Amino acid sequence: MLPRSTIPGDVRIGVSGWRYGPWRGAFYPRGLVQRAELAFASRQLSTIEINGSFYSLQWPSSWGQWFDETPDDFVFSVKGPRFITHMKKLREIEAPMANFFASGVLRLGRKLGPVLWQFPPNFRFDPATFEPFLATLPFDTDQALRIAGQHDHRVAGRTWLEIDAVRPIRHAVEIRHESFVDPDFIALLRQYGVAFVVADTTGLWPEKDDVSADFVYVRLHGSQTLYQSAYTDGELDRWAACIGAWRNGGQPADARLISSRAPPRRSRRDVYCYFDNTDKLQAPLDAKRLIARVRAGEGQAVEGSRASAATRRRPQEARAQQGAHAPID
Repeated sequence: MLPRSTIPGDVRIGVSGWRYGPWRGAFYPRGLVQRAELAFASRQLSTIEINGSFYSLQWPSSWGQWFDETPDDFVFSVKGPRFITHMKKLREIEAPMANFFASGVLRLGRKLGPVLWQFPPNFRFDPATFEPFLATLPFDTDQALRIAGQHDHRVAGRTWLEIDAVRPIRHAVEIRHESFVDPDFIALLRQYGVAFVVADTTGLWPEKDDVSADFVYVRLHGSQTLYQSAYTDGELDRWAACIGAWRNGGQPADARLISSRAPPRRSRRDVYCYFDNTDKLQAPLDAKRLIARVRAGEGQAVEGSRASAATRRRPQEARAQQGAHAPID
């Protein structure tokens, strides 16, 4: 894996989730018991997205178990609850936000990485709704603890209200509606230091590359078939080049930008990259292939280009391939 550095420019490449049947006997050794899968995966990769927190509030014991089973320098990213983004749609979220941070998230301690807030395809950009949400987010563990203290009865008797140190908390936003292709949206993210998620979605949803924080968050859902297709060597070479550009404080030469304004200058940026092409075993294999390229610097030869004109997809073609409905991962 890429070792964690103590200076900006840390690169972490991993997968979204870790419990998938097709991985057993392939990525996971044959006979490995399910309860040992996280311990194994976390020694192959330096980061994993926790998906369960998106679907329901987890228990403090689970957060503690995940902390205990992973190496000292491992980092989790955590998906924020869909109850806030998909059901409440950012309205009246004070109690749900408190319940989330009271549920045990803070038990990850030094292993807590970015919190990912994923929005549904029918959620439109409205500054009057979105800015109050950003203003609600805690940006360090002390703020999160104070928010957690406002939890309601739904998590009574199953809370974790302790921190071992005051640590920064990062946030990233993944959008799926064209209305977010608005420079005002990027300006708002930069105002709060929240990362815009660079997502490869086979053209089904907006694919943009704006940098809006001191780190970059990438989700690779599949290059040709959503959540399934493996990445080719050429595609991984180009993603390695993009990561190299972001890590060094720049951006890819052919970056597809919402805002014409450049982000604040930085000499280095951390990069988190997660493969979500989880069907048919692709995600962990592609993650390891990309790690090898970034480590070797092979992507530098691609001159910062993600895809040539010949390999770029037309969004309408990708949508036709995917059909009218797609999962929400």
